[in-house]
Amino acid sequence: MCKRLTDAGWQVRVVHPASDGFWNFPCPVYPQIRLAFATAGRLARIISSAGADYIHIATEGPLGRAAAAACRRLGLRFTTSYHTQFPAYLRHLLFVPEGLTYANLRRFHSGAAATMVALPSMKRRLEERGFQNLVYWGRGVDTSRFHPRPKSNRYERPVILYVGRVSKEKNLEAMLRLNVAGTKVVVGHGPQLDLLRKHYGSTVQFLGALDGAALEAAYADADVFVFPSKTDTFGLTIIEALASGVPVAAYPVTGPMDILEGHPDAGALDEDLGVAVRLALERGRPEACVALAAQFTWERSVEQFVANLVPVRG
Repeated sequence: MCKRLTDAGWQVRVVHPASDGFWNFPCPVYPQIRLAFATAGRLARIISSAGADYIHIATEGPLGRAAAAACRRLGLRFTTSYHTQFPAYLRHLLFVPEGLTYANLRRFHSGAAATMVALPSMKRRLEERGFQNLVYWGRGVDTSRFHPRPKSNRYERPVILYVGRVSKEKNLEAMLRLNVAGTKVVVGHGPQLDLLRKHYGSTVQFLGALDGAALEAAYADADVFVFPSKTDTFGLTIIEALASGVPVAAYPVTGPMDILEGHPDAGALDEDLGVAVRLALERGRPEACVALAAQFTWERSVEQFVANLVPVRG
C-alpha cells in the first residue's frame, strides 16, 4: 500500500512500534508482533509535526489508541480499519467473552469518521454489533509474484497446503486430522508450531516461515490450498493461492464465503473440511482460480482506500 500510494504521488509516513524511538515489547500471545508504549501527548506532538492532510489508524493496539486520543485532543478527524477478529481470538486464547471485546472495539472505532472493513459479510456482522460509519476496503494480490508454475515431484500427490500463522485460533488441526491421500504441507510459524510438529511431524511437512521465491513456489506446487480458520476477517492467503492456480477448500464462513461463493471451479466450501478438500480437488481449474484472483488487485485496493479517507479538518 505504501509503495503504491507513493508511486501515485502521495507522501506517506508510517508511525509504528519500531519507529520514533518508542519503547516496544513483544505481544504476550504473539512474540513476533511488537507493541509500543506511547502516550497521547507524544502522539499529538508527532501528528502536529507531520502536518498531515489525512490520518489513518491501522490497528486497535496501544499505539493506535494513543493516536486516536491524540487526534481527539487536537480536534482532527481520522479513519480506522478493522483487520482482526479480536473477539474470536481472545475467546479462543484467553476465554474472554466476545461481548466485552466487541464493546471495547466499538468504543474505539466510534471515534473515527469511517472504519474500513475488507468484506461485505464482515460489514454486516459489525453493523449487527452496533458499529457505525463502516466502508468497504478490499485487498489485493501481486500476480507478478503469485502465478501458476510447473508442479514438482518433491512430494506424493495431491499436495495439501496451509500457509499462515500456526496458532490455536487458526484451527489448523482441522486440516492436520483429515484422513486424505497425499502430502500435507504447512508453511508458517507461531506459538503452536512445536506442539503440532511433535504430534504430526511424522505425517506432515512443516516448512516453517517462508518468503520471497520460496513462498511463491510453495503455493504453486500445491494441488489444493486449505483455509481452516473460522475467525479471519479476509484471508489474504486465499487469493495468493488462487493467483497461483490452486483451488481452495474452506469452511463457509466470513472470508472464504465472500471470495469463493459462486465459483465452484475455484474452490469448495463445506462444514466438513474433508468434503471441501475432495470437491476442490475434483472441480478446481487453475484458469478459473487465476481469473477469480484477478478481481483482487492492489490498484483497486489503493483506489478504495483513498476514496475512504477524510480530511483531518472540514
